[in-house]
Amino acid sequence: MAPQPGNSNGPAPAPPTPIPLSNPAMAKFKPAKIIKGAVEPLPPPGTANQPRPQYPGLRHITGISFDDRGDQVITASEDETFRLYSCKSGKQTKILHSKKYGVDLPRFTHKNTAIVHASTKEDDTIRYHSLHDNKYLQYFKGHKGRVVSLEVSPVDDGFMSGSQDRTVRLWDLRAPTCRGLLSVPSTPVIAYDSTGVVFAVAVNHYSRILLYDQANFDKAPFLVITLDDPTLGLVSFPPRPIFMTSMAFSSNGKYLLVGCSGDAHYVVDAFEGHLLAKLEGHKGLERRSMHAPQNIEPVKGSSGEEVGWTPDSKYIVGGSLDGKIIIWDVQHLPVRSGDVDLKVPPMKVLPMVALDGHPGPSRCVKFNPRLAMMVSAGAELAFWLPDLSPDNDEIAQNLLKKKGT
Repeated sequence: MAPQPGNSNGPAPAPPTPIPLSNPAMAKFKPAKIIKGAVEPLPPPGTANQPRPQYPGLRHITGISFDDRGDQVITASEDETFRLYSCKSGKQTKILHSKKYGVDLPRFTHKNTAIVHASTKEDDTIRYHSLHDNKYLQYFKGHKGRVVSLEVSPVDDGFMSGSQDRTVRLWDLRAPTCRGLLSVPSTPVIAYDSTGVVFAVAVNHYSRILLYDQANFDKAPFLVITLDDPTLGLVSFPPRPIFMTSMAFSSNGKYLLVGCSGDAHYVVDAFEGHLLAKLEGHKGLERRSMHAPQNIEPVKGSSGEEVGWTPDSKYIVGGSLDGKIIIWDVQHLPVRSGDVDLKVPPMKVLPMVALDGHPGPSRCVKFNPRLAMMVSAGAELAFWLPDLSPDNDEIAQNLLKKKGT
């Protein structure tokens, strides 16, 4: 049975504690608070100039971001609002509107009072927004297509954007013009490694991931990874292409998580490019509903924010079209070296646990960078904490035994 939502104005969840993450602890995560009013409902039929949701009947949260300290989380949604929440109380602390430009891909800068975000209408400008006084601090113009990937450097005031205009632009918060431009053959997906020294650019249709040295971005990539899953040829011929929608380096720098719109995500060796693992057991967000058939050609759907690492690089958390919250244990990935062999199949990793989550798609799932908690979102927002009560120890251990972990 799915967990029942609590009143958004009810008692706050207990403050998250920085406990070590383990298989029993991860299996005992449960919603401490569910906020059903996290997105404004659709206006009555016939209302003009209102954005249509990607899924019929409901508006969704499309992006979430934690500040560096893990104290706050911000959401962006199809109702053209930012909403700021305290991670320790689960309470909404601020709501801001961006009706003129729309809002997507909110990303905290290294100040917990400012974000950068993409626009969904009017133009393709990236906006630097002060949450403190609800003002725009800077406009970053240059893209000629919608920005679909946006990341802030983990170490300085730099950030990076990828657009449907088939370019990647490198920026600095202190200057309105971009300091670097890369042209690629398809819409790019981008990611920084934890040191900020390396960044990755994924190019769909070519199934390539390009790794660049930040200091020499104008030169050729130092590593080109081909994302080729030989097990797909056992399902259909020709194999259905992979559509990459997000990337994230593990905090230890060893691995690159490649989020995809279909029913599998991948983990790649970040040093040599070996395909190590295939994460299965979820329903990909490529389709608009559980009953809709797949298109002949793979598409993004509403994928892009639904999968990510825990801070210790031991687990991957993700969403699913059926609303489940999936946790994969990736502590025992294979070790490969030498030349990359594209015919070697990746290790199949099934969920350690699949938790009852949202009544609709779980479109956004992220783990707090500092505290033992995670947030998931779809048409509502949920704060997850490990249930540390003694009664749940035996239940969690039995669940893990049944999962074969």
